[in-house]
Amino acid sequence: MEVSDVTRPESRALRNSTNSTARASSFFKIICFQVFQVFQVCAETLSRMAVGLQIVGLFLGVVSWCLQSSCTSNQVWKMRSQSESVTTSQWQFEGLWMSCAATSMGSIQCSKFKTVLGLSAHLQTCRALMILSLLFGLTSIVVSVLGLKCTKLGRTPEQVKAKIVLSGGILFILSGLFTLIAVSWYAARVINDFYDPLYGGVRFELGTGLYLGWAAAGLAILGGSMLCCSSKTTPSSPPARQFSYYSTTGRSIYRAAPASDASGSKAYV
Repeated sequence: MEVSDVTRPESRALRNSTNSTARASSFFKIICFQVFQVFQVCAETLSRMAVGLQIVGLFLGVVSWCLQSSCTSNQVWKMRSQSESVTTSQWQFEGLWMSCAATSMGSIQCSKFKTVLGLSAHLQTCRALMILSLLFGLTSIVVSVLGLKCTKLGRTPEQVKAKIVLSGGILFILSGLFTLIAVSWYAARVINDFYDPLYGGVRFELGTGLYLGWAAAGLAILGGSMLCCSSKTTPSSPPARQFSYYSTTGRSIYRAAPASDASGSKAYV
């Protein structure tokens, strides 16, 4: 009887300690699953934000391509300075493809550049850069549309579509850089000739076509950067499995439903 009286409190304390450990372990598992649930909700929110970022980036890219087209065909890349004009009733301006003269009566006469080889090197380079920017911009629009998360392209996985969007964003950025180099180089030559005291030709000032080019370059680079940022895929969730936690009494105290459930993950107590 004495041995029984001694061992009974010890066994009771051991059972209490085991029950406390099991409860703490079960509580810790529940907390871990709740944290995982929050992580899933955050991942879904980021995915929705990525879709919006892609749409805005593509919209900016399309607008930039339209501005690039207007800039390329614009004939007012530079206009004659009024400080050198004998009369203010006549204006002279030039673009990449032709030179024009206008009068206050509304008449405009334009003449195309008769030769390509006789043009200055910077003008030929600006032509090539603007054409490349248009080609890259059109290609990037098509590629970006195919890679959007809101578009369906067969059974293309999300990782592949993310790479497609990334390629479209890079093409947009290259298109913007080509435009930026072309208009900045052209503007630098105009400014250099204007302030050069040894320059004997007609002095020109910056025209509206250059400002269109700078706006187009900025929008293209911004839109491409947004597409590149949205191409980062969220980490994939672990495989869906149904599991349960049990207390020491054998009763199920927690069960997680598969992640494929329509309402997400459910917990039961």
